This record gives sequence, structure tokens and C-alpha cells, in this order.
Amino acid sequence: MRRILAIGLLGAAWILPLPCPAQPTPGDSLSLPQYIQALDDNLAKVHRVQQEPQIAAEVRDALPSAWRVQVDGKNYEIPTDSLRRDLGAWQSKPEDATLQRIVQHLETLRSEAEGYAKGAPDFSARRAQLNDILARREFHGVHGPTWMDRLKQRLTEWLIRILGRAITSSTVSTISNTVVYGLIAIAVLVLVYWMYRSLREDARLETIMPVVPVSAKEWPVWLGEARAAAARGEWREAVHLSYWAGISFLEAQGSWRPDAARTPREYLRLLPTTSTHQPALRSLTQKLERVWYGMQAADADSFRQTLAELEKLGCPCN
Repeated sequence: MRRILAIGLLGAAWILPLPCPAQPTPGDSLSLPQYIQALDDNLAKVHRVQQEPQIAAEVRDALPSAWRVQVDGKNYEIPTDSLRRDLGAWQSKPEDATLQRIVQHLETLRSEAEGYAKGAPDFSARRAQLNDILARREFHGVHGPTWMDRLKQRLTEWLIRILGRAITSSTVSTISNTVVYGLIAIAVLVLVYWMYRSLREDARLETIMPVVPVSAKEWPVWLGEARAAAARGEWREAVHLSYWAGISFLEAQGSWRPDAARTPREYLRLLPTTSTHQPALRSLTQKLERVWYGMQAADADSFRQTLAELEKLGCPCN
């Protein structure tokens, strides 16, 4: 009897199939590659629906209520309600627009999954380069609206609201026209005064770059204007014009190609470090930045020092 039972079990072992590795079911969590593969499979099936309408029901029924994706230890659920609804709608009324909407939905999900798989781009190198550029001296004065700018804006808005209420209010008829027009005139004068002050302040901070190549005005002309400013006691202006006399002199010597858009620092960088003019131009540039950009006070000594640096450039000042 035992021999018969053993023979039966051995035969069953040969007949029954070996167990296969478990495949992910709709309720299982998918890895990101498995999720992308599932989207690809469904896209392939949807593309066949136009020629084989009978597989639309198969695609819809095979969709889980949501794809559960596990990435970096986190679980995400991507619902399929709209896909199943659109597939049902296409079965009821086959329209190209509905089928195209299904394809676009699947392609969007796949694009988002691929983007997540690639990860965010590394902008550290570009950020470091931008920080280096913004750390330069010429950008030290760049800033957003100051507290004074914000205060001016709030006062202006308040004044406009007050005037608006005064003009549209029903009580205007009980107020003398003279008073109303007087208030409007005062408000206009205040606004004009603020605009005038703002324009003057902005003019002090605007760029000192000439609008034409520097060498278009010969260096003796620049130097003559500098001496005239010094004679008037305008020492900051004298230093400013002397600097441009030096730039015009170097440009006329062919040190670089004329370009009206350059900044003082850019002119300095155009000279090689081995150039004999490099120390003198660096000193001139620093003097200009302190006196003109930095609003530092200047005097006759400042002007004399500037002329001495021009002499070192080879620009005769005597």
C-alpha cells in the first residue's frame, strides 16, 4: 500500500507545474520602472483600440483603481478613474477626440514618471558662477526697493485713495468748489515735487558711461573739461572727466576696440596683467569708483593724484 502511495505522489510531482515567481497584481506596489512599463503597455493597447475596438473593454477592466508606486521609500497613488471613464465613453461613442485624450493622459503620466526618474538637474555650478558675478564691486549698489521707496509708494497710494473718495463722494456738492480744487492742486504739486526729487536721486545713481565710444572725443578735450571743472571747484567731476581722458588716450593708442557699452571694470580687464599701463589704470579705476560711484569727497589733492596717474599712462598733462 505504501509503495502504491509513493508511486502516486511521484507521478503527481511530474504532472503538476512548478510554481512561478509572483507577478505584481493591480493591488501591489510597483517600482518606478514597473510603473513606466505599465504605462507603455497600456499606451500600446490604446493605440490598437482604433483597429481592434473589442480590446477597449479589456484595457478598461485590466486597469486598477489606482497605480501604487513606491519610490525612495515613499508610496504614491495615481488614480485611473478618468482613464476608465474615457474608455467607457469611447465604447459608447467611438470618437477620435476621446481616444486622443486617453493617449495624451497616458503620455503625460509617462513623461512625469521619466522626469522623476531623471531627478532634478544640478544647478550648483551655475549658481556659484552667478554668485561670483554678483559679488563684484560694480554690483554692490544694486538692490531692491528701499524702505524709503516703499514709504513713498504707500503715501502716494494713500493720497490717491483720499482724492478718489473726495471726488466721488456725495458730500462734494456741499463743499466749496474752491476747497475741492485747492486740495487737488496741492496733491498735484506734492506729486510733482516727489517726482522731481526721485528723478534727481535717480540721476545721481545712473550710469556714467558715455553714449558714444570714448575716443570719439579726443583725450585733450576730456582733459580740458576736467581742468575746467577743477577751476570751478567741482573736484568729483574733475576726477570723473580725467578718468575718461585716460580711457580715450588708451583707446586712441589701439589698446582695445572702441565700444560704448563697456564699464570701467571691463576696460581694466581688457589690459593684460603684463601691460605697463595696468597699475596706473587700476589706480585710476579705483579712484573713480570711490569718488564717483561711492560719493566720496574729492579735493585738489585727489585731482592732482589723478593727473599723476594719467602721466604714468603716458598721457601728457603738463
